Amino acid sequence: MPAKIQNIFVLMLENRSFDHMLGFSAINGTDAQTGGSTTLNGLTGTEANGYRGQTYTVAPNAVDPMPVGPGHEFLDVLEQLGGSNAAYPSGGPYPPISNCGFVSDYAHSPSPEEGNARGDYGRIMACFAPTDLPVLMALARSFAVCDSWHASLPGPTLPNRLFALAASAAGLDHSPTTGELATWETVDGLEFANGTIFDALTRNNGWRIYSGGDFPLAAVLKGIEVGDALPFADFAADVAAEDYPWRFTWIEPDYGDFIQGTYKGGTSQHPLDGIAGGEGLIKAVYEAIRGSPHWENSLLILTWDEHGGFYDHVVPPSATPPADSAPGSKYNQYGFGFDRYGVRVPAVVISPYIPANTIDHRLYDHSSIPKTIEVAFGLASLTNRDRDAQSVLSLLSLSQARTDTPTSLTMQSAPSAPSVTPAAAYTAALAPVPEGTVDSGNLPGFLHIAMRLDIALSPASQKHAILAQVQAIQSRTQAGQYIAEVGAKVRAARATRAQ
Repeated sequence: MPAKIQNIFVLMLENRSFDHMLGFSAINGTDAQTGGSTTLNGLTGTEANGYRGQTYTVAPNAVDPMPVGPGHEFLDVLEQLGGSNAAYPSGGPYPPISNCGFVSDYAHSPSPEEGNARGDYGRIMACFAPTDLPVLMALARSFAVCDSWHASLPGPTLPNRLFALAASAAGLDHSPTTGELATWETVDGLEFANGTIFDALTRNNGWRIYSGGDFPLAAVLKGIEVGDALPFADFAADVAAEDYPWRFTWIEPDYGDFIQGTYKGGTSQHPLDGIAGGEGLIKAVYEAIRGSPHWENSLLILTWDEHGGFYDHVVPPSATPPADSAPGSKYNQYGFGFDRYGVRVPAVVISPYIPANTIDHRLYDHSSIPKTIEVAFGLASLTNRDRDAQSVLSLLSLSQARTDTPTSLTMQSAPSAPSVTPAAAYTAALAPVPEGTVDSGNLPGFLHIAMRLDIALSPASQKHAILAQVQAIQSRTQAGQYIAEVGAKVRAARATRAQ
């Protein structure tokens, strides 16, 4: 690794598999290990799933946005990988994997009444054509694309994101409910036996968080405080400063309308919102770093948290358990031992020290993020998972920084600015919404984050009243109203600090 690397940036988007995004990209290039010619491990066009006597074959005809969000909870992924009869005994082992159940799971989950909205069940097999994703394709061809980067477990968003920051999910193998969150370290946040990568780095020049909304999911972690997540609107100006000192910068998108669960109006590339906002966010992050005085000292990792239910043809291999929790522990619903990776996700590693058209076939997962930071800055491993993980630093093989890297990226249409108006996330608080359960998807996690921030911003005497208020929330309307109130407090506190 060039000794000059001082700043590592990570942007993690939402819910897309490798084949879904890059399977038809047909990228040819140089093998990162051997130096010989190689081809990305993508699709031939013959890969298929069967369901009720019909065959659904992959094709470059992605539906964007999706009419219904594909399932990606632990049991959804179990069916997607093992078929409709797959079963997971508590404590394992994971059943045989043939990647045959993506269509069957999409056809009936998360609820039967949505079947008509799903229309063609083959949508889950549909993939993007290279021309659909010009920003991602330009970066993949200009730097290094990793075609064996897997989600850290066969499950949903939150535990996979935790692996990127702690090389562990603290035993969490599902999306937690509000009831479960009430048993967490309520005020302090989720704690890990060996801490997180934020704990390993000092606050003094150690790390920063930028977020498109008021509630980054990283704020579920113990030690993340109100002022630690800065608005993404500040990112370009901050990184343009000569004295940007932060070793690790974690960037989260705007998740849009997470209250109703549509995720619309965001930049995360959630399937219900579409890809355009995320393409704009990737472009904005890259161009800010590329145009900064820190470009030659920087490394950017671009990836997605998990596959979002979309088809991928590669069988997830076995994985090293973190060994900081055990099946059946506090947050472990299915007895999963974290000894199996999840489905492949896209990953592009960006640095002027990486040759163009590099293809890396080596195995990675999200614990490669803390591993890379640890190797770069001389830190100890957090768990057994990152101890055994592959760092991306060997990709930086050039002795001199390239001068031919793109200075700007082109979208299909003129990009809108990444959303920096948190109010877009709270539309459910301003209009009638379905009175469905709040215990679905990521909403309980966002409620937990809002509660922690609310307590931190309020007099100590109000703590118990805030806890009672959150525990009494029974509907998405109530959740939206509460989150909107806390969001206003967060923005006011940021404005006060900025003065």
